Amino acid sequence: MTSIQIFDGNDTIGGNKIYLEEKGKGIFLDFGMNFKKYANFYQEYLLPRSSRGIYDLIHLNLIPRLNIYRKDLIPSDLDTSLFRALNVEGIVVSHAHMDHCGNIGLLNPEYPIISSTTTLLLLKAMLDTTSAKLGSDVAYYSPKNQKNNGRVLESDRYKEICRDIICIDDFTESFDDFFTKCAKSRKESIGGRISNIKNGAFEMEIKAHEVDHSIYGATAYLIYGDNTIAYTGDFRLHGKQGNKSEEFFRNAKDASVLIIEGTRTSREDIDESEDMVYNNCLKTAEEAKGLIVADFTARNFERLEIFNQIAKKIGRSLIITAKDAYLLNALEKADNIKIIEDLLVYGELKSVRQYWERSLLNEGSEITYIDPIEISIEQDKYIICFSLFDLKNLLDIQPNQGTYIYSSSEAFEEESEFDFIRLHNWLKHLKFEIFGFEIIEVGDRLKPRFMEGYHASGHASKSDLIKAIEIADPDIIIPVHTDNPNWFIKQFDNSVLLKDYEAYKF
Repeated sequence: MTSIQIFDGNDTIGGNKIYLEEKGKGIFLDFGMNFKKYANFYQEYLLPRSSRGIYDLIHLNLIPRLNIYRKDLIPSDLDTSLFRALNVEGIVVSHAHMDHCGNIGLLNPEYPIISSTTTLLLLKAMLDTTSAKLGSDVAYYSPKNQKNNGRVLESDRYKEICRDIICIDDFTESFDDFFTKCAKSRKESIGGRISNIKNGAFEMEIKAHEVDHSIYGATAYLIYGDNTIAYTGDFRLHGKQGNKSEEFFRNAKDASVLIIEGTRTSREDIDESEDMVYNNCLKTAEEAKGLIVADFTARNFERLEIFNQIAKKIGRSLIITAKDAYLLNALEKADNIKIIEDLLVYGELKSVRQYWERSLLNEGSEITYIDPIEISIEQDKYIICFSLFDLKNLLDIQPNQGTYIYSSSEAFEEESEFDFIRLHNWLKHLKFEIFGFEIIEVGDRLKPRFMEGYHASGHASKSDLIKAIEIADPDIIIPVHTDNPNWFIKQFDNSVLLKDYEAYKF
């Protein structure tokens, strides 16, 4: 008998925690952070107390009450003895977005991470370059020690535990070297075995299929046991690699159950494609005067490639941040294909450079930094990739005129809308012409309104969801990653809606 149990993500966009079990052994399909549930209690400067481990998350029901977490994250006043234990063989990760993997850092380190080399490299590089939030320390973590009768937990400053990883594709020597090398500090590193899925012995056979999404390395899976289960992760059909997504659904024809994302079931379909984004952004860039700022979703390197093509076509150079350069440099370790040798890296004015930035400088001549003064002298020669959080650096460039192109997702939450008002204030202060969004008055409030054609979603439209399901033709459809699961019931009478903790057995 096969059991599918969803612990989170059944009626929200993100936070997928799907457990498959057969013959007493199981795997998780993703273990993401549920941003919507977190937002009920936390915001940017109000975060879970790391000194209390998983205590806050358990009591606020932000993670399931299961006996699967790191022992060093359990304070002495949190009794987990009655929590259900699972026999977990591994964590299968679809891609490197935090709503799919942002709680993996909480899990028992004995569970290996199973994913594509690209996703694994991104997870490592993202952790190297950020201050990890509790649970987002996926690739490695600093263990905690108990203090004050065990109620307070303190990170070990001198030690780092690397998780075991299983690659679904072949990995290079440079991948091995990058993944086992600490770039955040000079701490002692422990563990971190790397192997290939071909050598793994799991109760269920795991086969990976690349799909198109707004981040490199996105993967869907076919899980073979007594029954065959297909899991989409996040996908789209309208991207440049949409044919790979369609190929997955053709391969999923033998699946008894299709677990499928439904991010856009509450939204109207629109005409969109990456080609449309390229053409609209190119037209805007061709007519632009002065500095061009391109703003797109973090780690959307397909969009970065589009702006690099635009820059070359109009005779400009593309400038990226050091963090983007580090991530791109990490991606080169997957296949040794050079990505950043024709890009410039913004030389941010700062007093101290972190360890990862110093290691980037040591990579060699292909990393070319550009000083803000140099940009200031000939502003019409560059496109610079900045988001809201980078705009403060424009004060060092002092642009005399410019064009800002917003090429990312819309704001779907009130807090995000405030970010756009701040962004608008920055751009108006700097006298930039804005494309991709505008601020309008709605009643007594200011809200952003987005222009079509400057962004293509990373998720399948409703019509493409129907097309994908009809190609796979599964016996049972289980929707996840959606705030409108009832749409599936209306469209397909073989849909099954699971509640949190509810199991589907067959």
